[in-house]
Amino acid sequence: MGRMTHSGRSDGVSERSGAGLRTIRAMSDAGFTHLDPLGRARMVDVTPKEPSHRRAVAKAKVFMQSDTASAVARGAISKGDVLAVARVAGIQAAKRTPDLIPLCHPLLIGSVFVNFEISDSHIEVEAHVDTVDRTGVEMEALTACAVAALTIYDMCKSMDKSMVIGEMTLWEKHGGRSGTYRRPPES
Repeated sequence: MGRMTHSGRSDGVSERSGAGLRTIRAMSDAGFTHLDPLGRARMVDVTPKEPSHRRAVAKAKVFMQSDTASAVARGAISKGDVLAVARVAGIQAAKRTPDLIPLCHPLLIGSVFVNFEISDSHIEVEAHVDTVDRTGVEMEALTACAVAALTIYDMCKSMDKSMVIGEMTLWEKHGGRSGTYRRPPES
């Protein structure tokens, strides 16, 4: 393996290999905060930031046949109470996000709320996550939605193998340097 040397130039890093010297573009200069100057993954240093209240809301949908949605609403799925199990799965997932997403910071989660809305063609999953910390909880809210949706799929798959999980999105976030974000209303 070649020895790495800094070229002294602001546009890259030189790498010495058997074939000579070549320049690698500094990836972190391109605005990718999770990459070091050589383009390698790194965890962003949030220690200089002051803790503040952070909140994120995410939503997802599990599209299904109307008979399946009706059975969930009636509590008639053979595996049990689909929404109760999916709610607990979503809460657990929010707390375990850094174990699943490699560059997520471990956070002290203050609150997780997972709720559902059943329609004829889908179940909407909504997750709210709050913390007082140095970085946001968007990934925790999205992970809660994803795992709750997967749990609904798992518990209903014997009745409906055509289900589709989709429309997973950050709905809003509050706090931090970037302030508030709200997804624009769909037109």
